[in-house]
Amino acid sequence: MITYSIIIPVYNRPVEVRELLDSLLLQTFKDFEVLIIEDGSAIRCDEVVKEYADRLNVRYFFKPNSGRSLTRNYGMERAEGKYLVFFDSDCIIPEDYFQKVTDYLKETNADCFGGPDRAHSSFSLMQKAISYSMTSFLTTGGIRGSKKGLEKFVPRTFNMGFSREAYLKVGGFKDMFGEDIDLSTRIRKAGFSVELFPDAYVYHKRRVSLKSFYKQVYVFGMARVDLYLMHPESLKLVHLLPAVFVLGVLFLLISSFICPWALLPLGIYILALFLESLWVNKSLSIALLSIVTSFIQLGGYGNGFIYAFVRKLILKQKVDVEAELKKHYKKKA
Repeated sequence: MITYSIIIPVYNRPVEVRELLDSLLLQTFKDFEVLIIEDGSAIRCDEVVKEYADRLNVRYFFKPNSGRSLTRNYGMERAEGKYLVFFDSDCIIPEDYFQKVTDYLKETNADCFGGPDRAHSSFSLMQKAISYSMTSFLTTGGIRGSKKGLEKFVPRTFNMGFSREAYLKVGGFKDMFGEDIDLSTRIRKAGFSVELFPDAYVYHKRRVSLKSFYKQVYVFGMARVDLYLMHPESLKLVHLLPAVFVLGVLFLLISSFICPWALLPLGIYILALFLESLWVNKSLSIALLSIVTSFIQLGGYGNGFIYAFVRKLILKQKVDVEAELKKHYKKKA
């Protein structure tokens, strides 16, 4: 049996697929297959995949659009590996990734695993700033791939894997917001071990515009409320912080009309973001952009959380999940 089946959902991203496949060609551990699942794309990547047919164990599938969750399930149904591994199509994989994962699995015998993401040196200034805002302890509490995070590690599908045994016991992804967190939670509840492999990182390109980045994190905030309804124990204090940030900033701005010193805490936080990003990225431009992307990350997530919390938990409104998926999520893989 092949050790790893790499499942990649794709929607209109042939350039990114080429970069991803190039990085997989360089892997030092090569016992894997690659399944490219084209989710109804108008701009297909089949010709790109053909270029790698004699150099990689790669298979290409085209299916009608159904969203990332069902597309990943489609891939799992056709996978042959002992472990099912998921990357986003805009990831670049370091050449020793699968060797590191193999070493970690021998050490931990984990059933489900994941790692952090980083910004590649070739990424744009904006991509590096967005990467900082999504991984910094000052913005996310270190929940995306840090041992020092404020909650127990939960793998995300930009860098996630689990055993075939876990898949057969728990099933695949649900067609919902936060599907990777839901599946990781179900795997843990079923008695399987979930581990962070801190050195098994990927380079993740992120969104390239502030508008699309805001929309993405807004959906993440909405998803957290859905996850709470399904898994109440999964909601931690760290998940409330973006909503507290939004309300806190609003309070400080209003208070500043009475006392300008009310903006001091906000100024201190902005300075902390700037200095940490400057230290991490060694770039004044990225440090300045990081302030903007961090506020978008916290504001977008917080607004999405507040919106969903009010609608679903306070007003008890029935929500058309299918309509929400189509509006925010469905057409992207």
